[in-house]
Amino acid sequence: MNLIPIWTIGLLVLLLYALLLVGLELAHRLRPASPLLLRASDVELNRRHGELQITGTLTIHNPHRRMEVFVPEIRLAPTLLGRASLAGVTIDSRITPEHADAPARADGYWAAYIVKGRRSTSARYELTIKAEQDLAALLDTLWLEVKWVNYGPFGRLWRRDGILIPLQRPEPLTQAAARWRIGEHCQVLPLGTHLLGVLDDPISVLREYATPLLEPGDVLTIGETPLAVMQGRYHHPEMVTPTPLARLLCRVFHPTSSLATACGLQSLIDLVGPARVLNAWVLGTLLKLLGQKGWFYRLAGDQARLIDDVTGTTPPYDQTIVLGPEAPQQFCRDAAAALGVGVAVVDVNDLGRVKVLAASAGCDQALLQRALRPNPAGNADERTPLVLVRPAGGETDLKTAP
Repeated sequence: MNLIPIWTIGLLVLLLYALLLVGLELAHRLRPASPLLLRASDVELNRRHGELQITGTLTIHNPHRRMEVFVPEIRLAPTLLGRASLAGVTIDSRITPEHADAPARADGYWAAYIVKGRRSTSARYELTIKAEQDLAALLDTLWLEVKWVNYGPFGRLWRRDGILIPLQRPEPLTQAAARWRIGEHCQVLPLGTHLLGVLDDPISVLREYATPLLEPGDVLTIGETPLAVMQGRYHHPEMVTPTPLARLLCRVFHPTSSLATACGLQSLIDLVGPARVLNAWVLGTLLKLLGQKGWFYRLAGDQARLIDDVTGTTPPYDQTIVLGPEAPQQFCRDAAAALGVGVAVVDVNDLGRVKVLAASAGCDQALLQRALRPNPAGNADERTPLVLVRPAGGETDLKTAP
C-alpha cells in the first residue's frame, strides 16, 4: 500500500489555505458597498428667546469614475443631549435639496435623485428647538443622525451617519486659572473642551484651548479617540454586515475586547482585509501555544488594538464603533509646526497603560510615560481630551490643584 508523502499533504493543505484566502479576499472586495460620501459643513446657530435655530449644509459626493448612485430617501433624526431634564423641549427638522439641475419641491418632498460619477450635490437642513425654559442652561450637544438610502449596482443600502453639533463651548483655560498637577519630575494640566466631532478641525481645537498656556519645552497630548472622531472615523453598527469569518472568529476573543462582537471584528476586516485577519489569528494562535502572546495584534496591525466597540466611548459615540485615528504621525508633525511645541497622540487607560501612538520630533517618551500613567484625562465623561505636559523646572511658577 502506497502512502502519500507528508510533504505532499502539507503542500495540499497550504494550497487549500491559499484558495481560502483568495476566496475571502474576492468576497470582501465584491461585497455590496456604495461609493457615496456625506460631509457636513456651514453650521450656524441663531439664538432667540426660547428658541434655537440650527442650519447647515450636507454635501453628497460620488468619487466613482462611472457608477451612478440614486438617493431615493433621506431623513433627519436629531437627538438632544442636555445638562438636565429636557421635558418640554421640542425640536422640528426640515431638509431641502439644493441640486444644481433639479429645483426643490415646495411641499418639502425629497424626490429621488441620481448622483453621477465624480459629481456632488447638496441639501440644506434646518432645525428649530423650542422650550419654555432657558435653552442655554439646558442644552449641551445635538447629535444629528442622517438616515439615507443608496441605490445602485450594489443593491439598496441604508446609510446612517452621525454629526455632532456642540451647542455650548467652554472658555479656554487661562494662565491665572490653571491648576497644574504635580507629577514625577513633571507638571500635568488636563484641558477641557467642548464635545468634539467631525465639524472640528483637530489643529484648530489644539490652538483654541492650549495656545494661551503653551511654553517652550511643553508637550501637548491628545487622546487617540477624540482625534479619530474629529476625522470622522466612526460608524453605526447598522452599517456593518458581519461575514461568517467575523461571526466565527469574534468568539475567540476575551468578552471585554472590542473584537469580541461580530460588528467590531468586521470593522477590522473592512480596514485590513479578511486574509490578514485570518493569517494573524492562525499565526497568533500557533505562537500563543509556544508561549508567545500578543502576536495577533502585532500581525493584524495597529487598528486591531485601537478599535472601540459600542459603549467604548463617551455619549453619543457610545452607540458607534470608533476606529483608530488616521495618519497620527503626520498630524503630530503638522500640529507641532503650527503650535511650536511637541505634540503626541496617546492611548491611556485607568490601569496605568500608556501607549504613545505618534509624536513629533524631540518628544521625550519617558516624560510622557511618567506624566500620563495616572491617566489625568480620565476615562469617563471629563471632556479633557487634551493634556499639557511640562517638564519640571518650566518657566511658570506652577500651582498644584487645590
